[in-house]
Amino acid sequence: MSMNPHRIRAFAPGRVNLIGEHTDYNDGLCLPFAIDRGVTVTAELHDGEVLGPGLAGDERFLPGTVAELRRTGVEVPGCMLEIAGDLPQGTGLASSSALCVALSLALCAVAEVEPPRPIRLARLCATVESEWAGQQTGLLDPLAALLGEEGRAVRLDMRTLEASPVDLDLHGHALAVLDSGAPRKLAESGYNERRDECRRALELLGVESLRDAEDGSSLPAPLDRRVRHVISENERVDAAVAALAAGELRTLGELLNASHASLRDDYEVSVPEVERTVEACRGAGALGARIMGGGFGGSVLALFAPAVPLPDGAVAVRPGRGARLL
Repeated sequence: MSMNPHRIRAFAPGRVNLIGEHTDYNDGLCLPFAIDRGVTVTAELHDGEVLGPGLAGDERFLPGTVAELRRTGVEVPGCMLEIAGDLPQGTGLASSSALCVALSLALCAVAEVEPPRPIRLARLCATVESEWAGQQTGLLDPLAALLGEEGRAVRLDMRTLEASPVDLDLHGHALAVLDSGAPRKLAESGYNERRDECRRALELLGVESLRDAEDGSSLPAPLDRRVRHVISENERVDAAVAALAAGELRTLGELLNASHASLRDDYEVSVPEVERTVEACRGAGALGARIMGGGFGGSVLALFAPAVPLPDGAVAVRPGRGARLL
């Protein structure tokens, strides 16, 4: 690589998933976009081991990333790491995935090798989160961070891993996130339980993926509701792409509301703090609002018409560039 390897800075953004929640690990459709907030990792060569700070409160990310990179043949040299960022943890903005991606890019750069291609790197980061940190996340978060483009979302088909850019022209409307105040720890929540329920549904339906399920009404509760969410949420992703193409922002708001109702009632990943936050957004004039991320806390995403003031504490989010060396 044509750069000075002695001091490297790598940035990876957080992400907002516009719609398509809990579909990624079911071979479904998602519509995320990278945001302009994220995590920056600075790496400087030194003799000895790879050393760094506490890393977002979880020391497992650093040894996991180093080990997985070395498994791919990257000779990670000794270096000192510094971590900085403006992405709050536990709010559904994929802070841990941004950390993994930024770590990977920085460590590859100090090793003077090209990083793995996006899909392979996303798999590596998902392995770090699942096998080292105990969080059964999928490829959605790292792919969103790696493939982000300014002004665009990306339609991800998680079965084929096909990525299609989608112009995110909001015609003066604003997307904003508002923290519910209920922190979310994926490894300690019902997120892993939901994944297990989807696996049980697959076995009972005799299909390879819930993407192939046409109807889950024959399943026992709550598996029938879990399947119903996945099927309807996949449909909402393509409906949202069509609404954006047509400039139908009110329809997009209705889809956000429908997604939240499904996540609350069929997938059961909401909590009282989230419900109060959704109602606060709608009371402030939001055209639509929904829980985002893994659920069980975190942030709410809301769509506001032009000139409608955002509620207190809400942060406007815009699609930004993907992960990169600075």
